[in-house]
Amino acid sequence: MIRSTRSRKALTASAALALSFSLAACSAANESSASADESATSEATGAVKGAGASSMEKAQNEWMAKFTDEAPDATVEYAPDGSGTGREKFINGAVDFAGSDSAMEKEELTTASEKGCTGETIQFPVYVSPIAVAYNLEGVDELNLSPQVIADIFAGKITKWNDPEIAKDNRDADLPDTKITPVNRSDESGTSKNFSAYLSEAAPKRWKHEPDDVWPVKGGEAAKGTSGVVDTIGAGEGNIGYADASQIGELTAAKITAGDDFIEYSPDAAAQVLESAERSNASSKTDYAVTLDRGNAGDGVYPVVLVSYAIACTEYDDPETASTVKAYLEYAVSEEGQKAAEEAAGSAPLSETATKNATDALGQIATE
Repeated sequence: MIRSTRSRKALTASAALALSFSLAACSAANESSASADESATSEATGAVKGAGASSMEKAQNEWMAKFTDEAPDATVEYAPDGSGTGREKFINGAVDFAGSDSAMEKEELTTASEKGCTGETIQFPVYVSPIAVAYNLEGVDELNLSPQVIADIFAGKITKWNDPEIAKDNRDADLPDTKITPVNRSDESGTSKNFSAYLSEAAPKRWKHEPDDVWPVKGGEAAKGTSGVVDTIGAGEGNIGYADASQIGELTAAKITAGDDFIEYSPDAAAQVLESAERSNASSKTDYAVTLDRGNAGDGVYPVVLVSYAIACTEYDDPETASTVKAYLEYAVSEEGQKAAEEAAGSAPLSETATKNATDALGQIATE
């Protein structure tokens, strides 16, 4: 087991997480509070392992490359096995840190402390990105979809692309009489949970399933990981699915209802949905999970988003491991790290407040 007996240290991270994510949040104050400690980064040594959300794969690859450029004696591995697998590996002590598109629940946090996690478990947003509703339909280069229609498509109630419910929002499109094949994740996925949460909040009369990492509907096609979903959508005429927008490649994404209009995804539009986010457990000093209001997105707000979390422990068996985990995650939330993720994956940089909370939390990792 990577981590040892726990010793509970209280985190002194700021109690409030006022998540106001903005693409303009790269101020001088942010730089001073969010930049990774250059000395700690350059002196990091040894190998650490992480696993989790495949949606973060591009960002993690970029972070690993840039971090190890600055810390040539350190090795960081990240397996994009899916959020559920990443959390399970972390709970059991098989990896040193995890990434997840859905926050760890109270029961998971408790189990981690009982089994694999030394000290306390910390989790905080590290990556924010729009989820694209991508489709493969020849001759249809632009498509408007309401949450009600998306819900009926993925529930298997709308089965043809020229269905009147789709046609009424796409009067200029030549919609064919082609079968719709929904594509979902086959593995436990935080992207699935975020997408189904959007449907349950934005179309509660059409979508009767509780948000879950396990996709609740049978009958479409299922594929493992973000890349698997993207490949499957692209492989069949009439296919439609959901995936982190940074990874859909040449696929076309639908415009989604935002207030009184339909809008394309963008990091800026996705970030705005977090302005009304509240902490799920405001009294916790270690848990920075947030609750989004996807059902009441206003004009210009892209409501289908995922918030990915970094998960780590406050203590590790090996001080070298602790130092490298801390330095790596500090780099990820730094201004430089967030800019790297934005360029590689189209994500929205963290705000000054969110970055400070993450940095304060990481400051509790014992390195001696």
